[in-house]
Amino acid sequence: MGRAEARRARQRGGGTRRAARGSSTTRSGIRRFFTWKKVLGTFFGLILLGMAGFLGLYLYVDVPPANAAAQLQSNVYKYKNGDLLARTGDVNREIIGKDRLDEKVRDTFVAAENKSFYNDPGVDFKGTARGLLNTMRGQGKQGGSTITQQYVKNYYLTQEQTVTRKLKELVISIKVDRKMSKDDILMGYINTSYYGRNAYGIQAAAQAYYGVDADRLNVQQGAYLAALLQAPNQYDYSQATPTSKKLVEERWNYVLDNMVEMDKLSQSERSAMKFAKPHDPKPAAGLKGQTGYLVDAANAELERQLVAQGMTPKEAAAKREAGGFTITLNIDKGKQKDLEKAVKKQLTDKLDPKERKVDAAVQAGAVSVDPKTGGIVALYGGEDYVKHYRSNATRDDYQPGSTFKPVILASALENGSKTQGKKPITANTIYDGTSGRPVKGGGGSYAPPNEGKKDYGDITVQEGMDNSVNSVFAQMGADVGMDKVKETASDLGMTDFAPHLAMTLGSMGASPLEMSGVYATFDNHGKKVTPSILKEVEHKDVSVDLPDPIGDEVISRGTADSVTSVLQGVASDGTGRVITQGKYAGAYEAAGKTGTSDSNVSALFAGYTPELVTVVGVYGEAPEGGGGLKTPAGKKATNGSHVSLMGAGGSEKVHGSGFPSQIWAEYTYGALNGGSDAKFDLDTDMGAGVAPPPTSAPPSSSAPPTSAPPTSAPPSSSAPPTSAPPTTGAPDPTDDPTFDPPTTQPPITIDPPEEDSSNNGRPNRD
Repeated sequence: MGRAEARRARQRGGGTRRAARGSSTTRSGIRRFFTWKKVLGTFFGLILLGMAGFLGLYLYVDVPPANAAAQLQSNVYKYKNGDLLARTGDVNREIIGKDRLDEKVRDTFVAAENKSFYNDPGVDFKGTARGLLNTMRGQGKQGGSTITQQYVKNYYLTQEQTVTRKLKELVISIKVDRKMSKDDILMGYINTSYYGRNAYGIQAAAQAYYGVDADRLNVQQGAYLAALLQAPNQYDYSQATPTSKKLVEERWNYVLDNMVEMDKLSQSERSAMKFAKPHDPKPAAGLKGQTGYLVDAANAELERQLVAQGMTPKEAAAKREAGGFTITLNIDKGKQKDLEKAVKKQLTDKLDPKERKVDAAVQAGAVSVDPKTGGIVALYGGEDYVKHYRSNATRDDYQPGSTFKPVILASALENGSKTQGKKPITANTIYDGTSGRPVKGGGGSYAPPNEGKKDYGDITVQEGMDNSVNSVFAQMGADVGMDKVKETASDLGMTDFAPHLAMTLGSMGASPLEMSGVYATFDNHGKKVTPSILKEVEHKDVSVDLPDPIGDEVISRGTADSVTSVLQGVASDGTGRVITQGKYAGAYEAAGKTGTSDSNVSALFAGYTPELVTVVGVYGEAPEGGGGLKTPAGKKATNGSHVSLMGAGGSEKVHGSGFPSQIWAEYTYGALNGGSDAKFDLDTDMGAGVAPPPTSAPPSSSAPPTSAPPTSAPPSSSAPPTSAPPTTGAPDPTDDPTFDPPTTQPPITIDPPEEDSSNNGRPNRD
């Protein structure tokens, strides 16, 4: 091959190579753009850029002086008309050094909040990054923080949740960690934190919860205070719910277990430790009388609203305690005085603890609500906030008794429930009122006796409500189904309870505040009323948007109005008739229900007019030392034990028809300025509040028994209306017949008894 041919061959081969290279042009271009060197360079470039930005931030941000929260303001509380009720906010804090706090007590806070505290650089970068991301997403505070970061937030910054504040917290925490010793940072955190009960810092907390100086705290007590910081008000053991008590005990155990893990406690020391239950709080003297109860109720509602707006419970409590709020309550100054006078006149003036030791155990609580607005216009928490810290108006550890029975009737009407004989339940339905009558249906054996074991025979639902007949409503609860009753109760605003038959007699816990919402909803024709003590809240930095206390319809108007109509019979002819007698006769239209709990540890009256709903409770609570009394179980009473009211005020037994009804009538009469012409506007054709249609002739012998529901006219004597069982021509109730009623009355049915069941019921009586 000549040189020319060889050259041509090489040229042909080069063309092929160029063609091959051309086919991979795209791929090689991508490789040139995304080479590992470039990716790595970009990554390190971003890191350097971030480091440069952080360095600039580090140089720019200085450690500021103490924040304004260190100079706390007062909160101002006003009556509805603008008059001053109270001013609070004096700072309860004493800064102490580490020499006044045992080392192991200090370690409880490390174990609770930040086990790596003594080894970390003052910040948790991962937790802070998570917190920044959540803040940018609008998800609030969800990131982690070291003790140093929390101290910086408490002492130098604010509680606001913004990216800027978080970045400042990060930088300042690093600088503070470099400038201060770990022990000083820890003591700074312990001294600036809020512990609830208006206590800032460990010294105030030690006094508030255990009545000792901080240097006398033991490890168990320190662990409780360290656990408390997560949710100060929620975890205050003296007023915590059962769930919150369980949570704080779990966190207390968590703290001590961490101390073992940190080699700060031996396992044997840990095993010997028992939960350090704190003392009951001692309120500030400036909140004496009813003022403290009103302020506490306002604070609780304010904090709930702050939490609803995005704060944690701890942040809400700290924000409220930091002050600066002007809080106007719905409390009507005149009605508040009327309520206090009524309790004094109708209860406390009749008590003589020197004569009767049970009189020292009598406590009263009441809540009065405007059903049209939902505003709490008056509240009575106890004899004196300074003497009895816990509010009887909001406590839910006592039973509402038979004030729950209207809820069962409401559920029956709302659900269109029927008797065991498949007959619709109305105010005129006949039930067997025999005491101890075994309940038919309901999935269990239950046979509650009536008050005094009185037998009523066959009576209408109206008469059963008038006389608070336990056997009637136990059977009705089974007929409706307790799951449905519970659902109706929840819709009306009651808290959760176990749906078993004993609850038909009001065996759950419920406060006067809770029951006032239930009855206000009846009064408001079925539109949900959530009683509110707050009218308006102002703060220069925080907007508090109060929800409307009047909500949507939760039961139909027909149901609500029918319950009201039936309850008018209780007020005119039944157990609550004291409120419509004497000077109260004709003063107002009223409806209501009495309630007396098992063992007579509580008695209530829940009643309303078209303009005012008021629930009054009287409770048996052993005084300090137990007062020489015994619990219903026969054990020696201790401070705060539930005890029987029998003999109080010289009465053989305290019923809902006694002191509670008398207080209600006295208060309502005064609050309505001696009476009112307002009438219930009822959309119903049943119950005592609705006049029966006229009859042209007496019923024949085939007519139903003569136990028609009472009218709203007052009885001719003080004796309760009779409700004897049917006599002439009445069929055996066990046959469950349906009577053929005259055309002038709604259908009437008889509900039969169970054939065999043991009498194991324990009643809530009236």
